[in-house]
Amino acid sequence: MGHQASFHAPGGADFLGWRKRGAATEIIYDDGVARRMIWRVAGQASEARLSDALSHAVGALRVVPALYDEMKKRAIAIERITG
Repeated sequence: MGHQASFHAPGGADFLGWRKRGAATEIIYDDGVARRMIWRVAGQASEARLSDALSHAVGALRVVPALYDEMKKRAIAIERITG
């Protein structure tokens, strides 16, 4: 069984979360309407750093660009796998 954490935008529509599947960590974004994207974390990132980055990004007006910025600030490499 994997671990996970999720965050919703203050308005309630946008969702960001992370989950562990075996050794891989994935980040999920869903806009609540039609857009769902998944990224795989390349390398190691602590749960605290991931949660901090996602909680900051989900509060932004444009969540996906904010997610990329927050990952870059924390030197967490991600690769998009769907969406």
